[in-house]
Amino acid sequence: MTDIKEILFSEEEIREKCIELGKKISSDYDGEIVVVGILKGAVPFMAELIKRIENPVVMDFMDVSSYAGSTTSGEVRILKDLEFRIEGRDVLIVEDIIDTGLTLSYLIEILKKRGAKSIEICTFLTKTARRRKNVDVKYVGYEVEDYFVVGYGMDYNEKYRNLPYIGILDESVYK
Repeated sequence: MTDIKEILFSEEEIREKCIELGKKISSDYDGEIVVVGILKGAVPFMAELIKRIENPVVMDFMDVSSYAGSTTSGEVRILKDLEFRIEGRDVLIVEDIIDTGLTLSYLIEILKKRGAKSIEICTFLTKTARRRKNVDVKYVGYEVEDYFVVGYGMDYNEKYRNLPYIGILDESVYK
């Protein structure tokens, strides 16, 4: 695909990282985990990750947005909320990528108020260079430079989510 400047992580690298993360998560929890995927980007990662978790898993989703196109607005909105109660339960938030940290820090505060027993975060990618709000992330696939990445759930204007790898989007597409 000519829009992709470089492939950062292949399908095989992604699968291996999910196996590694699944083992860590399985060993850290004793019982059931409520795994909350953040729509839409986390869906492919979450689907691969939960296959690797040995604990009982309850899946739920939230759609939380602070983006329009390629930039963050700073305003966080909940577009879809949880269907299950999390009071007294272990919650694992699954993200595709953590950028500024604003959306996630807002989400953590909401879930704490709902009485979760514990809240941990698992992200496939993190961009610490762009962090504006510090977020404690227990499970990280990879740290990446400040590239515009797409594929494996990540998009630019809803395109490229279906790529089986993660690549750097060519600047000519979004500038």
